[in-house]
Amino acid sequence: MLLEAIDHRSGQAYCYAYDERTVHIRLRTKKDDVDAVHALHGDKYDWERTALETRLYKTGSDQLFDYWQGELVPPHYRLRYAFKLTSGEEVVWLTEKGFGTEKSQDPLTFFDYPFLWPQEVLKPPAWVKEAVFYQIFPDRFANGDPANDPPGVRPWSDSDPGSYDFYGGDLQGVYDRIDYLTSLGVNAIYFTPLFEAATNHKYDTADYKKVDPGFGDTALLKKLVAAFHERGIRVILDAVFNHSGEGFAPFRDVREKGQESPYRDWFHIKEYPLRTEPRPSYHCFAFESHMPKLNTANPEVRNYLLDVAEYWVRECDIDGWRLDVANEVDHEFWREFRKKLKALKPDFYILGEIWHDAMPWLQGDQFDAVMNYPATDAILDYFAKGEIDARELGNRINRLLASYPQQVNEAAFNILGSHDTPRLLTRIPDEAKAKLAVMLQFTLPGTPCIYYGDEIGMQGGSDPDCRKPMQWDAERQNHGLLAFYRMLIELRRTRRALSEGTFRFVYAEKDQLIVLRKNAEEELYICVNNSSREASCHVFEPESAYSDADAQFGTPPDLERGNRIRPEAEVILGQGSFVRTENGLSAALPPFGWLVASVPLWRFDTGQGDML
Repeated sequence: MLLEAIDHRSGQAYCYAYDERTVHIRLRTKKDDVDAVHALHGDKYDWERTALETRLYKTGSDQLFDYWQGELVPPHYRLRYAFKLTSGEEVVWLTEKGFGTEKSQDPLTFFDYPFLWPQEVLKPPAWVKEAVFYQIFPDRFANGDPANDPPGVRPWSDSDPGSYDFYGGDLQGVYDRIDYLTSLGVNAIYFTPLFEAATNHKYDTADYKKVDPGFGDTALLKKLVAAFHERGIRVILDAVFNHSGEGFAPFRDVREKGQESPYRDWFHIKEYPLRTEPRPSYHCFAFESHMPKLNTANPEVRNYLLDVAEYWVRECDIDGWRLDVANEVDHEFWREFRKKLKALKPDFYILGEIWHDAMPWLQGDQFDAVMNYPATDAILDYFAKGEIDARELGNRINRLLASYPQQVNEAAFNILGSHDTPRLLTRIPDEAKAKLAVMLQFTLPGTPCIYYGDEIGMQGGSDPDCRKPMQWDAERQNHGLLAFYRMLIELRRTRRALSEGTFRFVYAEKDQLIVLRKNAEEELYICVNNSSREASCHVFEPESAYSDADAQFGTPPDLERGNRIRPEAEVILGQGSFVRTENGLSAALPPFGWLVASVPLWRFDTGQGDML
């Protein structure tokens, strides 16, 4: 065994509480170097009576490493543990003190999980992993009330938006289209900012407690959220707490009064008087002078923003906040933010916009999840750019999943496009190929989000081209693509294995992928052929009825009770075939084809007419 490749630490994504009774432990080893991993674990004060050995299962691999995971239930909420690694005849033990070839007789040398505190468990809302989100950019979705249009709005039919253009989309327009969103099947809405601001995107907030007049008012927002809730649809809003807009009253006061302003410490001012050229004399979002950075170390600022966050929950009963530029706000603010919002509404969703490794924000005291940009990049690097093959796509997704606790992955926000990026069909003009990317998006752990208009085939390059007005002319909509999205949304919402099951790449070679999602009821195989040629691929099944990823569904039934009966596979969506062979499963797919096959779990014939 290559000991240098083995990694574990007691904390973060390697050892964490999954729920109020269960601790997950993980281990990394060199790829294909270790045959089996077991954990010796027990209570440090009652070792002799509680010590157990539990098998870890391999959750995935990348080009360098295998990743293993085990589920432990400490009887007294305390845990000491060590790892036994087996490779052929070689056995290595890993404790906190290092490696050895003999089992340690002293549990004091083992890794220590001191106590499972329920209040420290990261608990994303249960509804999130069952949600399918739809992102709305309010100025461009639908104009339901021309009376509130900003001056100089462009015609809705004008599909060449400029950065500073307005089209008159508003909350009434969204209200008028609730039936459309319901028929699509989505059950959660993500709005980009709604509060008063000078720009069309509203990320430069002028008044945090006022709906922008071009969108409507608080009463209309309240009515809209209530209407969505009646349809079983959740609503999250965008909070911009890293910076305000230059029209924010406290910043205007600083600009007018300089050092005499009582709000001077609300911002990060480097020198007076304020200037914007050649660069701002105050910290901003990037170097955007119209977006001055807020000083959340100031108790007045902190209290003001926390009050804003609570205000909209109380006023309109929203279900979550998406937090813009979340990584540039201090951790202490987010800790207080979480305590207040979760006390107000326990199933509130706190989603951070972070583009890099976000583990410091995902330890139970700040966010529930983050925008899953690394997954977006991996999917588009494969399907859009062709820079990686299927194996490398699998490597990157597996490495990403191993980077975060399981409940974080289950609540991740999976997107293929947004108001900041080119649209999907612009990146992948071949519709058949684009559908494969969407198929994988809906297959990943977490919640998929559709950017408005992608479901009807809208195209657009980088901002502002990706922010064209929604195409409501039925003759110009791609109805085949719309039907495809509706089908996937229904699949995601009706097959629980896609929201709560394990995730594995069981085949990833060149241009073909097979993903297995599995829960206690069924296996779902999602097969994809990213090639212009017909393709066949074969998945070998282990001789045992239970593979590594099955471990979390309990120990294998006693095979001596009867004969194992493996139910046949059934293709439930797509084209091609998926059949059982003598030693596994085989898929045959047309060019750029896909299918979803369901395989019920093993049954056992007792010989007495019973199936277990």
